[in-house]
Amino acid sequence: MKKFYSLVYLLVAVFSFGQINYTIAPNPFNETDAITLTVPGDQIDESAWGVSNNSIYMWSWSFDTNYQNSQDCPTNGSWNNSNDLNKLSYNSITDTYSLTFTPTTFYGRTGIGRFGFLLKDKTGSHQTSPDIFVNVGILNLNLTNPVANSLTTVPSGNSVNITATTNVSAIFQLKANGTVVNSTSVPSQSYNYSYTVTQDANMELIATDTNSNSKNAAFILQTPRTVISEAIPGWIRQGINYLPSDQTKVGLALYAPHKNFVHVIGSFNNWAVNDAYLMKRDTANPDLYWIELNGLTPQQLYTFQYRTNDLKKVADPYSPQILSSYDDQWISNATYPNLPPFPAGQDFEVSMFKTGQAPYNWQTINFQRPAKEDLVVYELLLRDFTQEKNWQSLINKISYLKNLNINAIELLPIMEFEGNLSWGYNTSFHYALDKAYGTPEKFKEFVDLCHQNGIAVILDIAFNHATGRSPLARLWNIDPDGDGYGEIAANNPYFNQVPKHSYNVFNDFNHTSPSTQYYVERSLQQWLTEYHIDGFRWDLTKGFTQNCSENDEVCTNAYQQDRVDIMKQYADKQWAIDPNSYMIFEHLGTDAEEQQWANYRIDEGKGVMLWNKQTDPYNQNTMGYKDNSNYDRMNHSLHGFTNKSAVGYGESHDEERLMFKNLAYGAINGNYNVTNLTTALERMKTFGATFFTIPGPKMIWQFGELGYEFSINRCANGTINSGCRTDEKPVAFTLGYDTNASRKAVYDTWAKIINIRNSHQVFKSKTYTIESNNLTNDPEGLITRIYVYDNTLNGMKNVVVLANYTTSAQNVIPYFPYAGQWQNLMDNTISNFASTTTPIMLQPGEFRVFGNYSGALATVDVNAMNKLSLQIADNPVKNGLVKLIYHKVKNGDIVIFDMSGKKMDSFQLPQENGTYELKLAYPSGTYLVHLRSETGTAIQKMVIK
Repeated sequence: MKKFYSLVYLLVAVFSFGQINYTIAPNPFNETDAITLTVPGDQIDESAWGVSNNSIYMWSWSFDTNYQNSQDCPTNGSWNNSNDLNKLSYNSITDTYSLTFTPTTFYGRTGIGRFGFLLKDKTGSHQTSPDIFVNVGILNLNLTNPVANSLTTVPSGNSVNITATTNVSAIFQLKANGTVVNSTSVPSQSYNYSYTVTQDANMELIATDTNSNSKNAAFILQTPRTVISEAIPGWIRQGINYLPSDQTKVGLALYAPHKNFVHVIGSFNNWAVNDAYLMKRDTANPDLYWIELNGLTPQQLYTFQYRTNDLKKVADPYSPQILSSYDDQWISNATYPNLPPFPAGQDFEVSMFKTGQAPYNWQTINFQRPAKEDLVVYELLLRDFTQEKNWQSLINKISYLKNLNINAIELLPIMEFEGNLSWGYNTSFHYALDKAYGTPEKFKEFVDLCHQNGIAVILDIAFNHATGRSPLARLWNIDPDGDGYGEIAANNPYFNQVPKHSYNVFNDFNHTSPSTQYYVERSLQQWLTEYHIDGFRWDLTKGFTQNCSENDEVCTNAYQQDRVDIMKQYADKQWAIDPNSYMIFEHLGTDAEEQQWANYRIDEGKGVMLWNKQTDPYNQNTMGYKDNSNYDRMNHSLHGFTNKSAVGYGESHDEERLMFKNLAYGAINGNYNVTNLTTALERMKTFGATFFTIPGPKMIWQFGELGYEFSINRCANGTINSGCRTDEKPVAFTLGYDTNASRKAVYDTWAKIINIRNSHQVFKSKTYTIESNNLTNDPEGLITRIYVYDNTLNGMKNVVVLANYTTSAQNVIPYFPYAGQWQNLMDNTISNFASTTTPIMLQPGEFRVFGNYSGALATVDVNAMNKLSLQIADNPVKNGLVKLIYHKVKNGDIVIFDMSGKKMDSFQLPQENGTYELKLAYPSGTYLVHLRSETGTAIQKMVIK
């Protein structure tokens, strides 16, 4: 089935049937005849599909008269959003679905010999299976031996018996490489001829009836080859290799197990199968084919493909760039000046090489990457970031990004993906830079400029899967219709035939395969060394197990040791290439599994960072709702990470936008209305205050700093539909958001908070607490307190962040660590607090960021903090008996939380000094005991056996 997806994350629930019943009238028919396809209603289970009548669509594609050159129907739409022109009409009287069309008009072509189709719902969540194929034409030709579009290998001098039948009497003509080798003169409905093979031959059998209607069928006969075994030269490895000492030579190597021989075809041999370009076998690894191409012209562009004995034609998997017969025509000269034309007469993708190329002149050689724990990452999809959608336009926005004070940019996948308007997760060539955004030189210029401005560049990369265009898939696939695409074959050395996890998209890599591991390692090396990027965000790492099935979500989400091991192995490979490169996993799994990676090799300064999704609790706060609003798990220690390895975020490319939900569902309290744009934008400032001030790496999604409110599911026509998830979205700059005062105020506030974070050593501390909506003395809920401290520092060593996410003014008790002078870090004003519990009035959606003031002596004893103490006797606790010993506590209370941030108990302390005993029926585990008092705060971990 010929489908090219432009999706990031397609979870298709496919319902399989036997081939559905259908009728076509009239039948037979010519391509210029109007025909009606009719399907009985009982062939579609509308309730299982969740569709109403008249919501069934045809997805279709057509072939030429040789049943080749497959092309999608122009009115298909996208797989996740079918075009209504392909919707079938429903007749309630006959309970049938039907569609009337003329093939030449419907498919936008002539010379149609066959079309294929399936039925689906609009979003592609359900479909019929298998694909159905219909022959076009009054005359039908059935080649019975060999079958149409087949390949038969026959030794030279041997014969092949060629047989065929037609539905009406016809005369036949057989051609070999365009020359007639046999013909008949008496009309018949059958053909039989013995052909002697002397060389490779493209065969064509033509049947012509008495009305001069013709039908063709093609097949290929080839003779076997004797392949030379010879050790591969040391300068050649898989892919395209240049010899610095000889600009007239290139070395090519292809790993091709189960192939008998491989030719290289290209612009240097007129794209012909020529035994002078038959690849050799390596003696040490007979599955590795290689060739040296000599006599090349330096600086001249050459294009090529590999052609295997079973007629697979593919580009090199390790191509730095490829030319595409599908996508290149839509790339503008402004984006990619002087893009080489796709070779005439070829199809699929082709590789390019050019000897003697001048290397890029890097301006920044020894870029000092920001420390992992200090990262403020700006996640960016270039397609939707600028109207021009290219590297130059992003280069032009570098000051916008730098002035926000972020120190890393994370790009959604830029590896060669299907189409030009994609999120990029439908990757076909992981080694190649996609041309949709511009040239390699421009991308290098962008990376270089980022480094000059202190900004690291991180690439999102989808090693979980590859699409059907990947040469690794097409070299070993099942291709019944001969269009070059098909399901993964059992002997494919890279992919699982059946997915091994429940989140599968496209073709599932088998990461226990050495072939796959080599491909991943080489791809990492290409981006780190050729483009000087600083690290990777590994997409969908849950898919790296071999232990589960595509229907077992519980297994996929559970701890898998093979996944732990393979990802550690990949970490070793990446760090061997670039020891200080960032490694970030989008896992979103169990703490036990993520701890294995976060704490891996941390004694060497390494360790993997993990995505820490806190979208839902943060959005509950910004909308003004108390339920499920606790985001304490922004704290890395609650995940069991030794270091600050949790990359916290409230928005990502995969999440609904905070502002969309603020405006659509925000709380209303009298005149205070979160669905009001100005109000919602003010609350986004507070989000920044309660987000960036938490130590550890952080990530924001593009335009969150401008209060971008368009839904992730916005369609091009402005409607909201989950099928439009990956569709293009309006560009904030084009809408003038960056010059709108209210929106720019969010940007300015975030920039200031990030600058505060970057300017003070205390934010590098590993000692901090987050309290969001979990204190008993905050009956309204939605009050946030964040405490960051490092008592080893001079000057600013304490930061207290307060936020009122309620919809009414609140007197917020700060519980400062000690009384005295505190500086508002947003406006640098100094306040003197005689008590740690002096309430601070915060308006709804308002925040404060305080730091201890070290510019003058405080008027109150700043050492009060050292007089307060909390001790848990006999810790770990046994039999649930807990003894708390406390000292210098005034009006104190105790709150106990589990490690997820859930409040377990709370109680008031009866006196200033003493011992408090209680019995707790808690499960075994670790808990946090918080002591709050006018004289300070204290926190202790409590372990229950």
